[in-house]
Amino acid sequence: MLYINNAQKSFKDKRVIDGLYLEVEDHTIFGLVGINGSGKSTLLRSIAGIYQLDKGVIRLDDHDTYYDPLIRKQIVYVSDDLYYGKTTTINSLKMLYESLYDFDQNEYKHYLRIFKFDPKRNINRFSKGMKRQVYLMLALCVHPKVLLLDEAFDGLDPLVRIEIKKGLIKMMDDYNTTIIISSHNLKELEDICDTFGILADGKIKTSGDLLASKQNINKYQVAFSDQKQLSELSDLDIINSKQNGRVMELVIRGDREEIMTKLNRYQPLLIDVLDIDFEELFIYEVENRGLSHE
Repeated sequence: MLYINNAQKSFKDKRVIDGLYLEVEDHTIFGLVGINGSGKSTLLRSIAGIYQLDKGVIRLDDHDTYYDPLIRKQIVYVSDDLYYGKTTTINSLKMLYESLYDFDQNEYKHYLRIFKFDPKRNINRFSKGMKRQVYLMLALCVHPKVLLLDEAFDGLDPLVRIEIKKGLIKMMDDYNTTIIISSHNLKELEDICDTFGILADGKIKTSGDLLASKQNINKYQVAFSDQKQLSELSDLDIINSKQNGRVMELVIRGDREEIMTKLNRYQPLLIDVLDIDFEELFIYEVENRGLSHE
C-alpha cells in the first residue's frame, strides 16, 4: 500500500503540498485530478523520490520512497516533461531502463511489433505523441510496484490509447501494480480508473471509489405544479441547481432511493434521474468547495 501522511512541500515561499494525506491500495488504478497549479506533478515526483518532502512521510509497504533506494527501484515515473538527448534512440532508452529496472524483453518485442517502431530511430524527430508513446511502452516493459503517469494520454492517437490502457490493466492484474494517473482529460480516466482523488490547496479534498462516488451524486430534473424555491428543499443535500420556472435541475448527493422518496413528498409532476460522468463529478465537487476547475 502507498501511504502518505502530513506531506508538505514548498518551493521558495510557495507551499504546493500542505498537510496532504492519502492511502492508495495495491492493485488499483488511481486517477489524480485537480485545478491548475494544484500540485499534481509535485505530488507524483515526491512519491517517486525525486523531491524530498519538507515534512511528513511517503511510504510504500512501510519503506520511505525518498530514503530507500531499493524501494525506488519498484517505482516508475513517466513525466509530463519528457527528457531526451539529441541522439537518443529507442534502443538507448531501453538500455537506460534495463540498467535501472527488471526489464521484460518479451514485452519490449511485443510492443515494438504493435507500435511498429524502429528501435534505432532517433526519438528527437518524433511527434510529441510518439515520444510519449515510447516512454509509456518502456514503462509497460517494467513490472513495478507503483507506476506514476503524469498526463499519460496527452497527444496519443485513439488506437494507441486503447493499447496503452490494455497494457496498464494487464500490468495491474498480472503484477499487482498500483497505477496513479494524472490527466487533464477526465473522460480518458473514467474508463480505466477505479479510484480517484481531487487535489486542491495542497490537500486531497475528496477521494474514494469512482463508481460509488458517481452513484452517490445524481442529477434530477423535477417539474412541479407550482414554482418552488430552493430553500423549500432544505432536507436535500443539493450541491448544484438550475431553475426554469416550475422545472428544477438539481444535483443531489445521497442514496438515490432515499432522495426519490423525499422528492415525491413534494408531489412533483415529473422526476427524471440522470447519471453524471467523472468530469461532471469533478466540476461539482470543486465548485461546491468554491474552487475553479480546469
